[in-house]
Amino acid sequence: MGDIIHALASRIYPLCRSITGQGVRDTIDVLRDHIDIIRNDVPSGTRLFDWIVPQEWIVRNAYIIDPSGRQIAEFKTSNLHLLNYSIPVRRTMPLAELKAHIYTLPTQPDLIPYKTAYYTDAWGFCMSHNELLALKDGDYEVVIDTAKVPGMLHYGEYRHQGWGDKEVLLYAHICHPSLANDNCSGLALLTCLAEWMKSIRTYYSYRFIFAPGTIGSLAWLSANEHCLPNVAHGLVLSCIGDGGNAHYKRSRRHTAIIDRIAACTRCGEDQHPLAIDDFSPFGYDERQFCSPGFDLPVGLLQRSAFGTFPEYHTSADNLDFIRPEHLGSSFRMVVDMLSALEGNWTPLNNSPKGEPHLSRHGLFPTIGGHKDQSLQTAAYLWVLNFADGNHDLLDIAERSNLSFMQIAAAAADLLDARLISNLGFLDRKI
Repeated sequence: MGDIIHALASRIYPLCRSITGQGVRDTIDVLRDHIDIIRNDVPSGTRLFDWIVPQEWIVRNAYIIDPSGRQIAEFKTSNLHLLNYSIPVRRTMPLAELKAHIYTLPTQPDLIPYKTAYYTDAWGFCMSHNELLALKDGDYEVVIDTAKVPGMLHYGEYRHQGWGDKEVLLYAHICHPSLANDNCSGLALLTCLAEWMKSIRTYYSYRFIFAPGTIGSLAWLSANEHCLPNVAHGLVLSCIGDGGNAHYKRSRRHTAIIDRIAACTRCGEDQHPLAIDDFSPFGYDERQFCSPGFDLPVGLLQRSAFGTFPEYHTSADNLDFIRPEHLGSSFRMVVDMLSALEGNWTPLNNSPKGEPHLSRHGLFPTIGGHKDQSLQTAAYLWVLNFADGNHDLLDIAERSNLSFMQIAAAAADLLDARLISNLGFLDRKI
């Protein structure tokens, strides 16, 4: 699965995405090769709460011609070279004037930064700091062939129908250009997850949204206020393809079911616990879903947290930075979280007076006296002790400090051995 996700991320990586424009349309078209995404179009000028959909940005080309006649900072070489949403410019100017419109990273002098000017009329170029230092005095010709015209904002939507109408919201932002971890990784992983989910039956319905950051989630919220009571759980995915330890940021509710499940989820071959961060009004589109007027139970799932890794918002966030093994691990992590939503049930101990004789049921070694109990044995004992009809598997995972999947596997063994009964979903705590 990691190879499949990486291949899809590689297809959409070269596209120049923004909050509007052809890059978003092209990206949705690529994702449609996997799932039947519905593209929603919102006209420029549409009011979305306190925001207004801007004019659509069209970009054809951009570059600078230095005094020797050489083209530099070419958009066609890297779409990060152009300040995203730049207005059109065709002028000749001295280096001192040009420098006011050039963005670099002095502390990372070999990298191109990613910069935007979505809601203002500005222009500029991004380049490595070393390249800026090498520019010689003289006249430079600036060519930015762009336009802002009345058009559309687009977001993609795909819905997997479950047994019930209660929904899990899964979101990835689609507005960043050639940045692999942020967020080709999230777009590709969610698309492959939706495709995989076609073959399974679920209790919940799942709504996958691929939208431009902030303005896109607000567009979806504005159009779907009537169905928000059905949103039971949610995840925003970004920066999910690097090798960092997984991070989860709690929803504004702090103790939503999805928040509790994240704390009982493990990642990678070493089954490392997720780093759990408290909610803050900084980040990605969970800010909009968790704004006080909506207060939806939506958390943020990442590998390395945004802004904490040196490749973030630079040209180093490329296809070499995300790896199939990390994408595959992240896929399994998300599946585990959704499996916990789907598979949480309440066990009842059929022999609550004392512990059952586990070895008689094939659940404990016949030779005893070991110094350490296995995690599997520990999980059996935790489930049996709290299978009083008042605790579900998530409760037991939290109390035991074991992963939900360990507790669920132990409960399945105990159920097969007829040591516990399944009381079902007595209370889904939605």
